[in-house]
Amino acid sequence: MALTRHNLDNEWTFQQSDGSDDDWLPVQSVPSQVHMDLLANDKIPDPYIDLNELAARWIAEKDWTYKVQLKKPTGSTAGTSVTTDIVFEGLDTFATVLFNGTEILKTDNMFLSHRVDISTFLKDENVLEIKFDSAMLRGRELAKQHGHEHTFYVRQTEVSRVPVRKAQYNWGWDWGPILMTAGPWRPVYLEQYVSRIGDVWTHCEVSKDLKVCSGRVFATVTGAKSNSVTLSISLNGNTIWQKECPVNSNGLVESEFQIDSPELWHPFGYGPQTRYELKVTLALRDEKSKLIGFRRSELIQEKDEFGKSFYFRINGNDIFAGGSCWIPADSFLSQIPAQRYYDWMKLMVEGNQHMIRIWGGGIYEDDALFDACDELGILVWHDFQFACASYPTYPSYLESVEQEARQNLRRLRSHPSMVIWAGNNEDYQVQERYHLDYDYEGDKDPQSWLKSSFPARYTYEYLLPKIVKEEDPFVVYHPSSPWGDGKPTTDKTVGDIHQWNIWHGRMNRYQETHLLSGRFVSEFGMEAYPHLETIRDMVRDPQQQHPGSMMMDFRNKAIDHERRMITYVAENFLVKYDLPSYTHLTQVVQADTMNFAYKTWRREWGKPGARKCGGVLVWQLNDCWPTMSWAVVDYYLVKKPAFYAIANALKPLAVGISQPFHEWTAGHADPTLPARDNKFDLWVVSNRLEPIQVDITVRFISIRTGRDVHSPLKLENVTAQPNSTTEVLQDHAVAVVDPQLNDTTRPFSLAKYDPYVIHAVVNVDNQVITTDTAWPQPLKYLDFSGRDVSFKALSDDQVAISATRPVKGFVFEETRETKLSDNGFDLVPGEEKVVDVTDVALDSLRYTYIGAPEGSLKTGLTTPAESLRTSVASLLPKL
Repeated sequence: MALTRHNLDNEWTFQQSDGSDDDWLPVQSVPSQVHMDLLANDKIPDPYIDLNELAARWIAEKDWTYKVQLKKPTGSTAGTSVTTDIVFEGLDTFATVLFNGTEILKTDNMFLSHRVDISTFLKDENVLEIKFDSAMLRGRELAKQHGHEHTFYVRQTEVSRVPVRKAQYNWGWDWGPILMTAGPWRPVYLEQYVSRIGDVWTHCEVSKDLKVCSGRVFATVTGAKSNSVTLSISLNGNTIWQKECPVNSNGLVESEFQIDSPELWHPFGYGPQTRYELKVTLALRDEKSKLIGFRRSELIQEKDEFGKSFYFRINGNDIFAGGSCWIPADSFLSQIPAQRYYDWMKLMVEGNQHMIRIWGGGIYEDDALFDACDELGILVWHDFQFACASYPTYPSYLESVEQEARQNLRRLRSHPSMVIWAGNNEDYQVQERYHLDYDYEGDKDPQSWLKSSFPARYTYEYLLPKIVKEEDPFVVYHPSSPWGDGKPTTDKTVGDIHQWNIWHGRMNRYQETHLLSGRFVSEFGMEAYPHLETIRDMVRDPQQQHPGSMMMDFRNKAIDHERRMITYVAENFLVKYDLPSYTHLTQVVQADTMNFAYKTWRREWGKPGARKCGGVLVWQLNDCWPTMSWAVVDYYLVKKPAFYAIANALKPLAVGISQPFHEWTAGHADPTLPARDNKFDLWVVSNRLEPIQVDITVRFISIRTGRDVHSPLKLENVTAQPNSTTEVLQDHAVAVVDPQLNDTTRPFSLAKYDPYVIHAVVNVDNQVITTDTAWPQPLKYLDFSGRDVSFKALSDDQVAISATRPVKGFVFEETRETKLSDNGFDLVPGEEKVVDVTDVALDSLRYTYIGAPEGSLKTGLTTPAESLRTSVASLLPKL
């Protein structure tokens, strides 16, 4: 008998566990979570709108029951060797499962899947019932029960989350709501078989010269005894390697294999994403296959002049890991379709982002995300699911942690995109904050760690690396993010850092990113509002659609959010506080932060042997609900201007300009210094693996008049070194426009001060490849009147924008339908910015820029086709 699967996705009902027989409500489909089902039955308002989250918090302290009736699958025959299993890919979280009234499973870990043999319980008519206890109440009980042996320190929300193996963000975070979910959050189904294949996988390594891939293939078989199975590896339908192998007494199959001259899997931009099919066949009964990729992946940590390096090398190529951090894409995980994961990962490629870091307070992510990363060539950093707390190590807890680690390593180990596991997110910062025991060099005894005030060190530095080595021996393990050889988590010479002195901490100006780099910046960020369509959808009351309203303040979960946001806005711009204008200002602040950070830290990619900074991951790519946050793309996949700033800074070939930083609001700071400091640096950074000849033009353009204040600087046949930073100009000085400004004994004349932008254009074969524009800081001191922005429709889906004077922060107002090739850019006189526009009409576009008369203006565009129709219509009466 071949294995058959029967999905249990329909005809479920649910109720609050203490309800009556009349309280059962229909479930649209499983997978599901209780908020989704209450909302579908009009029992709660939409928690994503207005203040409705508050009206849904009662759900967290209730128990819930799901039930379905099912018939015995056709083909089931009593007395045969057929086994019937029920499989739960995920139960959220404290669940008791009854089948025909008999308890068959009890679980307390959201991250585990379960398989139960129900052959002896199966009848013609059956009832499956799952009772879910309140995770919040159970967590409080566990914290109290184990309080005598562990102190539950926590940095976000309440301690009840710490002893519970559940997505930690359900308790709320500084970007997400408190929505404590429950339910069968992943698929439930029956499987029937005589024998079945459990899994098939490889442990293999590509040789240093990339000419051979060798290792072992494994498979597991369950059920009636089978003598042998066939293992095979194929490419494009052609079998590369095949072997018939015996099944041992434990159901394990293994064989050595070797592939000469393998076609490798590469990150996008470095080669194809080749994947082979790995298959195991059990004659006439079952087969299982998966797509795998062969690549040589290394984390290079070597002593150098800056301390100790931290960067990735894939197939012999050093990779600057520019990218993003990822949080769960929804507060209700069950409503994320596979296509949405794929659309998110496509944005990574569109944004030139090579690495996604899956944060430790969410989930072990869905297969669909990894499938997309494999296909598209995106590298994955995955935290184990611990975040911002001091976690316990009592025996039952560690046993559950070990099960979840092994299960998820086994599920994800075949993905070529998966290159590094980290033990947790910021738990060593909790150790530092509360002065918990940690003697990295002096205490190397794991058993003593269990008795310390920081017992989770045992989990991160002994248990998890041991499990990783056993389950996926060639993947990189890193004890935490951030972490570096047991040194303070802010040490910039080793490991990775979370650089939160922008926004949090010291609240450095974003112009100071050159002071804030590390060997690998795995978190940093700046908040911004989403576009207006998203704001007006999440706050429906027009009277509340303004900065500082009750609903707007409630929506932003960041601590002291308005204090911090207005500081960065007011420090850099003249403040406009109507909703469209303030939205735009926050977006330009965020985009400028990304521009300064990515181009400055990518400059430190340097050259082989001197990789000062190995990667930059913004906090964060996405949102779990509609909100204002650090996300560079909102919940509905609408891109903020910061997304485009990152994309431009991470182009395969990118130019950068920097000018000396001068403080302007620090005590007795001299705000006239930028008028006299006429030096700048210019560099080109390249991901390309071959040198390339470029021509560079540098212009100096008056912000006041739009005229060039100096002749352009022409740099021809500059060689951009491969996979390196090429320093083109350093401390290059240009003449001061008015020499009298250098005389500090005279009053500074603002009338004579003619500030200018420095604008660099890089051409390859007479084609513009990359540009950068450096502005005098702060921008609020500049006069942005009279920009004379104009538009020209080049076709029905292409528009050219130009201006007679330099324009800062031009932004088209994006919607869910709008698709743009670029946004949030600057304009300089003499150059047209051409933007591709799809899925919306050009005349529907709205825009603004710094200094614009309003925060949302109409372009007044008509397309060539519309103009022709208008002209013909006007001629008809005359004809």
